[in-house]
Amino acid sequence: MEIYAYARDYMKAHGNPHQWGDTNWPPETLIRCDIESGNSYVCEHNGRIVGTFFYHYGKDIEPSYRVISDGAWLDHSPYGVIHRIAADGSERGTGSFCIDWAYEKCRHLRIDTHGDNTTMQALLNRLGFTHCGTIFVEEDNYPRLAYEKTAATDAGLESKKQQQTGQRMEQRADAEGGRELFRKRCAGRTAAELE
Repeated sequence: MEIYAYARDYMKAHGNPHQWGDTNWPPETLIRCDIESGNSYVCEHNGRIVGTFFYHYGKDIEPSYRVISDGAWLDHSPYGVIHRIAADGSERGTGSFCIDWAYEKCRHLRIDTHGDNTTMQALLNRLGFTHCGTIFVEEDNYPRLAYEKTAATDAGLESKKQQQTGQRMEQRADAEGGRELFRKRCAGRTAAELE
């Protein structure tokens, strides 16, 4: 729960006090349910948990995604959904790593975020997600921006992404005097497997 406390503080400091702050979201009972159902995942770096998220895959698995306004979903096939993504702030790129991991598992991913969460919106745009419309969640009255990424929308972006990633890694390696870049691993381990 410490990672979520850090994430709430980060969001508040970056102009997003309402997404999780008003209700102290997510509640510990929900996280325990995520763990018990095998849908809570963690991201580790050097044996230490630096991020966590909910991931699930199936047909129409997210009830709040059944009604979308101001747009439409791109694909109605089974999809993965990622929620409650949070990092402890110790490693840059943790959010990207978690979202990329989930996308690689299913190649059709949906996610939503609060309108004030400009950090997540920028990340989703950078990762090739398409803003599809607006959805509403049960836990509060704030609308959420709905995003989707599919294998079809990803076509053509992959080679561009690989080129940019290679260039960034070369630039970082040069800037760091050739020191080895940190690597994270998730390996599909659920939070339940770590208990």
